[in-house]
Amino acid sequence: MTARCLGPLVVAPVGFGSMVLSPGIYGPVTGRQAHAALDAALAASAGAGRLLVDTADSYGTESHGERLVGRWSAGHRDQVVVSTKFGFRPPAGTGRHAFAVGYAVGELAVNGAPELVRGYALGSLRRLGAERLDLLSPHFPDPVVPIAETVGAIADLVQEGLVANVGVANVSAAQLAEAAAVCRIAAVQLEWSMWHKADPDLLAVADRHGIGVVAWGPLGSGFLAGMTREPPAGDYRRMVPRLTGANLAVNTERYAHVRALARQWRLTPAQLALAWLLRQNPSVVPIPGSRVPRHITENAAAAEVTLDADQWARLGDVLGRFAPVGAALLGNQPDDSVTEPASRRAVP
Repeated sequence: MTARCLGPLVVAPVGFGSMVLSPGIYGPVTGRQAHAALDAALAASAGAGRLLVDTADSYGTESHGERLVGRWSAGHRDQVVVSTKFGFRPPAGTGRHAFAVGYAVGELAVNGAPELVRGYALGSLRRLGAERLDLLSPHFPDPVVPIAETVGAIADLVQEGLVANVGVANVSAAQLAEAAAVCRIAAVQLEWSMWHKADPDLLAVADRHGIGVVAWGPLGSGFLAGMTREPPAGDYRRMVPRLTGANLAVNTERYAHVRALARQWRLTPAQLALAWLLRQNPSVVPIPGSRVPRHITENAAAAEVTLDADQWARLGDVLGRFAPVGAALLGNQPDDSVTEPASRRAVP
């Protein structure tokens, strides 16, 4: 298992997305379950670089995600890189700027004003119990504030020693280039998986500037790991058209050929999906999330998967014929759902 670089940060090839450890994401979760998941991720990354743990100030009530990661990481500071994000929860009275993100969610709203960035960072430092943030990113670009102004404010905090590295998330290729012209960007975070391809222009900008790529949603919200049933009540994935009703049935049937290859090659579907992603770019670090220690250990082992050229070609051929129906969570895909009952339509 070989470490990967996010700018100057050397991390294990498979990180961990901690959003799933906050109640209200995949339903209820206990603190014991959350700590067991993080412990499993750390153990699985041993010897392969520091574990990238991703969180945000918007995960869970009262920034539960950052508080959780802060408590857990207190005993592992030299073994982990904590990435956090801001923008969804500005101070009272400052307002947010809405923007469309596609069918499933409709719109989101953030505030990336540079004068707010210090407050965001100080709040994250307090909740994480850290003296310096390893990696800080605006969660989404503000539609009103140029990304250069937002990252410029983070760069000021780097000079003060409050932040070690600047990142961005969910940006366009042009926005990434704009940010990189202001300061060194260690990583760009984007959705990337077998059923949600990355923008090649954005990847080219990242490569040109030596920017690492952090892939969120690498398992398609669980579908690419083998999920075949609709998410239960209280699980945010019920908002994702691809994962419900007739869409899920059609997608499960179409994806069966990929799962068959995984079985044939004695891999889990998640391992094959992650191994495929790791092969796409030497600078990509996927951050799958899970609450099940066994699955977390299996996911990390994807970095050791070795397939020959014929096997990769077979997988490529199968994926070339796999076309999911229904919109993903945040994509701007057309509504090609097989059916979409009104009760399942997303709320803003």
